[in-house]
Amino acid sequence: MTIDLQTPYEQGNKNQSTTWAECIAWYQDLAQRFPRVLGFSVIGMSDAGLPIHAGVVSADGVFDREQIRAAGRPVFFNNNGIHPGEPEGIDACMALVRDFCVDPARLAALGKTVFLFVPLYNVDGSVNRANTSRVNQDGPEQFGFRGNARHLDLNRDFVKCDTLNAQVFNKLFAAWDPDVMVDTHTSNGADYPYTMTLIHTQTDKLGGALGAFLKQTMLPHMFAEMARRGWPTCPYVNPVKDSPEHGIAEFLETARFSTGFAALHHTIGFMPETHMLKPFADRYASMRALVETALDFTVANAGAIMQLRRAARQEARARREWPLHWAMDESRPSSFRFSGYAARYSASELGQYRRLSYDRDAPWERDIAYYDNFVADIVVATPRAYVVPQAWREAVERLLWNGVAMRRIEADEVREVQYYHVTSVASRPDAYEGHMFHDDVQLEKRTAPLLLRAGDWWIDLDQDRARYAIETLEPQGHDSFFRWGFFNSVLEKKEAYSDYVFEDHAVELLREEPALRVKFDAWKAAHPELLASQAAVLDFILANCERYVEPEWRRYPVLSVL
Repeated sequence: MTIDLQTPYEQGNKNQSTTWAECIAWYQDLAQRFPRVLGFSVIGMSDAGLPIHAGVVSADGVFDREQIRAAGRPVFFNNNGIHPGEPEGIDACMALVRDFCVDPARLAALGKTVFLFVPLYNVDGSVNRANTSRVNQDGPEQFGFRGNARHLDLNRDFVKCDTLNAQVFNKLFAAWDPDVMVDTHTSNGADYPYTMTLIHTQTDKLGGALGAFLKQTMLPHMFAEMARRGWPTCPYVNPVKDSPEHGIAEFLETARFSTGFAALHHTIGFMPETHMLKPFADRYASMRALVETALDFTVANAGAIMQLRRAARQEARARREWPLHWAMDESRPSSFRFSGYAARYSASELGQYRRLSYDRDAPWERDIAYYDNFVADIVVATPRAYVVPQAWREAVERLLWNGVAMRRIEADEVREVQYYHVTSVASRPDAYEGHMFHDDVQLEKRTAPLLLRAGDWWIDLDQDRARYAIETLEPQGHDSFFRWGFFNSVLEKKEAYSDYVFEDHAVELLREEPALRVKFDAWKAAHPELLASQAAVLDFILANCERYVEPEWRRYPVLSVL
């Protein structure tokens, strides 16, 4: 290999990561030199106005997405630099793509599989370069920043899509429909000997035969192969208490994260997390080994993976019930042979508390509890279809970006539908990634004849993208559009009253509406402390009377056709 084909990482001291400008210029040069191996192009723009690139490697020089999909070829997707302060995947991908170009045997080993990659996803954060934002990390000498130009974390944005990056990613993912995805990261947490840890699509949530294949076949192979390559790997270290010796829990990666988003498309997703306290050269080498291990397994088992994904979509079409929310089953832990360091506790020099540290001179190895079973704790009956009123453009856009099949209703019609009345919402007290996220949502199902307008969107669930539609449109889904606040305006009552006028009228309403009187009496008995508040009393009467009802208040606008 000539010196000019070395990556910036390979040319340096093994503690330097490429800059965004170096990375893109290097790929552009490589694509010009090897036009029958590598296609490289701009796929969109970031919020800061910087181009986002993607590349395609194929053994036969076919890069056209439509041609590749029509041929039914497997697609492996490698995303890098979502957190530019965790850059080893950026540098490892460059070397892997270069080797495809210069090594005919390595390229031929791809067979029909297409290697799709985003070289550096968070381009805004990558140009915000320093060495101060990763307080616990050992190298490299310079790196980018976690937030993008809008100070948002792109690995929380896959459903809400506040950033242009996420909108581009949604469209790219839906268009290419990858079979396996690896999104590269660096961890932050406990200390232990492993350089590589691994988050994967939670297998119970992925579900069915596809989830079983991941758990019983693919993951055991990957852990064994990584050990053979000299990089023993463990599941992502998510301690159930303060240190791993008490057990670790599998990471429930909901759809805001890349692997959870992938699951909405029945894609197997991996989020390798190298350990932040290991040298950058080791993190780079282990990351390359992990990506290659996942890729080689995908190539060898592409037919089985693609068949399982087709079966998962067929199963989704036929499901009578759909799980929306999962919780860890603490009663059924499995075990994992874990290598760790002894946890030590000592008095802090900073405050009046005891602090945790790890003693690297006291290593240990033993079986620890591994909580890797999750059960669906919220399940809903699957409707025949949803109707999304055209007024809610933000939801409609995201459904379309993700390839959900939809049609416009052609003429006004009144139809018996089911809808949710939102009885209560508990939200986070502080903003989370630009939103007041709803942690708890309580609903009441109701049925009524409602007007469907010409131009509203009909979404039949007998389609391949049913899972994305269900888990984003059902309000109690982990990362539903509702939880992210897309429909907040329905939670606000639009009309009010003057208390001195309504006081007398409220007495009349209680006399005229017996059902209201029953509700009011029950409310008084349950909340005697509120009877001293005129606002609380009158608010209850206005909210529960029939005469001044606002039908749209707290009515979730997405309708279910049964």
